[in-house]
Amino acid sequence: MARKTSSPSGRYSPGFFGEIALRIKLVLRLLADPRVNIFIKLIPFASFIYFFLPDLVIGPLDDAAVLGIAFSLFVELCPPEVVEEHLQQLRAEAQRRSASPSERKAIEEDIIEGEYYEIKDVTIHENGHKEEKEKR
Repeated sequence: MARKTSSPSGRYSPGFFGEIALRIKLVLRLLADPRVNIFIKLIPFASFIYFFLPDLVIGPLDDAAVLGIAFSLFVELCPPEVVEEHLQQLRAEAQRRSASPSERKAIEEDIIEGEYYEIKDVTIHENGHKEEKEKR
């Protein structure tokens, strides 16, 4: 099993197999994202069709190569800001899952919860007093 480590820069490093899983999840998220062009989404589907067709070259390596190239091409052709957004979310989720209980507590302590209110209406009375009605 791949060991999940932290790189010298302190960033989460999932290892070889973890990175493959991360890329597959990224492709699945990009396929579901409406901001990605429909024609670009055909690339992974075409590679899956090729994967299940009879082999043109003997062996499983050509299938793996076609899938790898197609996934890489698909990610490269997607809008960079969309790819980066999904990658950050996936890495944050993976880091939370792999964190020790004390690290999880530190991550949760960074979350600030509170109440807010919207000022709905301001009424100024004849005597100059302001009355604000709020909605919670």
